This record gives sequence, structure tokens and C-alpha cells, in this order.
Amino acid sequence: MKEIKIESTLYLYDSLDELPSDVAMLMEKAIEARKQAYAPYSEFYVGAALLLDNNKIITGNNQENASYPAGLCAERTAIFYASSQYPNATILKMAITAGSKNNQTTTPVPPCGSCRQAIAEYEIKQHTPIEIYFMGETGKIAKSGSLANLLPLVFDKTML
Repeated sequence: MKEIKIESTLYLYDSLDELPSDVAMLMEKAIEARKQAYAPYSEFYVGAALLLDNNKIITGNNQENASYPAGLCAERTAIFYASSQYPNATILKMAITAGSKNNQTTTPVPPCGSCRQAIAEYEIKQHTPIEIYFMGETGKIAKSGSLANLLPLVFDKTML
């Protein structure tokens, strides 16, 4: 037997004021998107914003449905829209913010597993890492240099 150690590295910013100006603006767009989320069942609101290499900013928010599997997370809403409207654009950065109606979310909330897999598909497709910044409603913001950092044992087309 051989042990294999897998590590991830995150960088933490104490507040929006510490972020580079382009990332702070992107996070503000994600916050605006979060406020428009449709989450009547979970009351957990998520917003995402993408910066593309053509300087377009795409936002998305979670859209719930009484038939729970029919809903869609903010990250996938944004990434699928970006791909459908700008199929040749590269996603440079993603900002995510999440908050609950029931309690204040003050710790960074990363993408869920389904979103990680979807983001991985685009990171692999474009052969370029996507910087991912994530936060709660307030508090610290985490930065991952790539999705591969958040999902190191990615399932991709090479396994099919």
C-alpha cells in the first residue's frame, strides 16, 4: 500500500475591501444576483458572477422548483448561460456569495459538488484555470486558483 496525499490551497481575504478592484466589482455583481435568487423552499440564496476574457460579466442565481431536482444552482445558471451566449469565450474568474434567510452566513460557501463538476468541465474545455472567489453574506472571502484545486480527483472525459 502507498499513501497519496492531496492538498488544496485557499487564500483568505478579510473583507471585500481587501480584494483586487476587479474581483470586488465581480463580487458586488454576485451579491446583486443573490438578492434576485428564487429560493422559496430552502430560503438559501446564492449569486454568482463570471468574468469572461471578452470583458463580459455574466451573473446567475439559484432557481428552485417544487420538484427539487428541477432547480439549478447559481454557478451552473451563470456558466451555462455564458457558454450558450459566448461559446468561444474563456471564463477567467468566478465570484460566489450565499446567504440564508434563517441565519447570517459569515463563512465562505464554496460551490456544491454538482457545480464543481460543471465548472471542471469548462476549466478542462478551455485549458485554463478559473479563479474562484467565494463568501457568505459577509465576512471573509476565500480564493481558489482553480477548480482543480477544489476538486483534485476530477471525473472527466478521459475516464469514459
